[in-house]
Amino acid sequence: MRFFANDLYRNFAIGFVIAAIGVGVANAQAPRGEIAPLAHAAQPFEALEPAPEFVLAPMSGEAD
Repeated sequence: MRFFANDLYRNFAIGFVIAAIGVGVANAQAPRGEIAPLAHAAQPFEALEPAPEFVLAPMSGEAD
């Protein structure tokens, strides 16, 4: 019994064909060619402004 007999290659070929048919059947449900839905951008982030009572005033003698 040889390790690389002809039936080994034949079995690989049959397995490849069966797997290719399976992938084709699995992808046949989307005939439009759309793989994923269209992307939508999120709303831009709006930073909150601090309340005036929490803003620190510069100390005397400091530059702005």
